[in-house]
Amino acid sequence: MPSSPSSATPPTGPVPVGPVDSSTTPRYAGPATFARLPRRDQVERVDVAVVGVPFDSGVSYRPGARFGPTAVREASRLLRPYNPAQQVAPFAKQQVADCGDIAVNPFDITDALATVDAAVSELLAEGAKPITIGGDHTIALPLLRAVSRVHGPVALIHFDAHLDTWDTYFGTPTTHGTPFRRAVEEGLLDTDALTHIGIRGPLYGEEDLIADAKLGFGIVSTIDVADRGVPEIVAGVRERIGDRPLYVSVDIDVLDPAHAPGTGTPEAGGLTSRELLAILRGLAGLNLVGADVVEVAPAYDHAEITAVAASHTAYELISLLAPR
Repeated sequence: MPSSPSSATPPTGPVPVGPVDSSTTPRYAGPATFARLPRRDQVERVDVAVVGVPFDSGVSYRPGARFGPTAVREASRLLRPYNPAQQVAPFAKQQVADCGDIAVNPFDITDALATVDAAVSELLAEGAKPITIGGDHTIALPLLRAVSRVHGPVALIHFDAHLDTWDTYFGTPTTHGTPFRRAVEEGLLDTDALTHIGIRGPLYGEEDLIADAKLGFGIVSTIDVADRGVPEIVAGVRERIGDRPLYVSVDIDVLDPAHAPGTGTPEAGGLTSRELLAILRGLAGLNLVGADVVEVAPAYDHAEITAVAASHTAYELISLLAPR
């Protein structure tokens, strides 16, 4: 286990290349890389790799998350280089690059997940930390496989309306509702440091909660956030995680449909975008080793509400990785 947070030591090498200058090129012009950052082939190194996974073959209700990476990149054009909430310039302190999309098989889930695992493993081998834009939540499993191969079993903060620890759907063990059960079974997660945040809505039965607890998860519901407040929630999560390597997985449906209508399985009573961003900012200094933002389905979005929320979520995650 690393002895100190991953953001403690500034990266060495050439000065990072940042976003396209909006004073010389309008934000709505030019290639739509994430935050208008350079592509992988335009920089000498990558400290943080933004990578898309246009895959939604694991969904159980509304499809469309395969178009999520494109929508989030488009919405990210308005992001700026200084994050005042975290008091850091995330693109100046580390080399962040858009590594494009992983071309996955839309007809074979097993093959698609193997492709994601291999591609992200290559990025990790280069020393990059992955910030992945989905795609449906099935992709969290190969991402955790790749990350845990480097860091060992990782702590997990899982933002979601749903547990995603069910066993199977129609006898299929790998879907967007099963990744974290599989991850526990495969030894990818540190079962002393697992937290769901934002859980709400109906379940199939009480046994869902019992099975989830047996896997080691603690639950922070949206009512808990409303009743206890963000500072108390953050303090409890930080105590649970300590200095363990941490992976953060954000299903955008953790937000209320008022803040994220463009998703496949919306549930009423969710977090506000303000609450989500505040909780993420409270994780500064923890040993973040990778993250994903998934389940943006732009066909159900309007005015880019969901894509904008997702782009800001990814921006906060990138900021967490920046040296202080």
